[in-house]
Amino acid sequence: MLLYAVTDRTWLGNRSLSEQVEETIKGGATFIQLREKELSFEGFVKEAEEIKKLTDHYQIPFVINDNHEVAMAVNADGVHVGQGDMDARELRKRIGDKILGVSAQTVEQAIKAEEDGADYIGVGAVYATSTKTDANLVALETLQKICSTISIPVVAIGGLNENNILGLKGTGVDGVALVSAIFSKLDIAKATRELHSLSWEMITS
Repeated sequence: MLLYAVTDRTWLGNRSLSEQVEETIKGGATFIQLREKELSFEGFVKEAEEIKKLTDHYQIPFVINDNHEVAMAVNADGVHVGQGDMDARELRKRIGDKILGVSAQTVEQAIKAEEDGADYIGVGAVYATSTKTDANLVALETLQKICSTISIPVVAIGGLNENNILGLKGTGVDGVALVSAIFSKLDIAKATRELHSLSWEMITS
């Protein structure tokens, strides 16, 4: 959970998404989520198959955002859903013992997600973010309360980068989920190494 990379095709340039994902894994990413909102089902599956080859090789957990059918088609390690997506309890029935991540913005949502079978919670947005402009901000006090209330891991997401990760010291989070802080950089491996170091400092100091 320490450094959770969420893909975004915005900054592909001349590289493939799988090339970018391999760079971030080499830099120290510990968890990969494939998020695709525009691809067809077939295109999503094809991309997921490519990423899964990498995550299997490097033995990194790999989850699919929102689409359990894609996750099952490629035998991904799990699925991550938001509050507006499929009900977590129903999803748990469909995916069996695969990893289930659920987004939450309140203590109540986090408690319900854990009761419904979630393996971890993604909390955010903790800061304003350009990758999800409609996201409501979650106060650090709320993040801290969620961490102290539930027993499963919590990952902070939303607007996090090398300049503000250390602002989460003392909240109790298990890691950070990052998008543009990784994938917008020309040297993704270097950026990930720096973010990994900061994330480790955040949870250990």
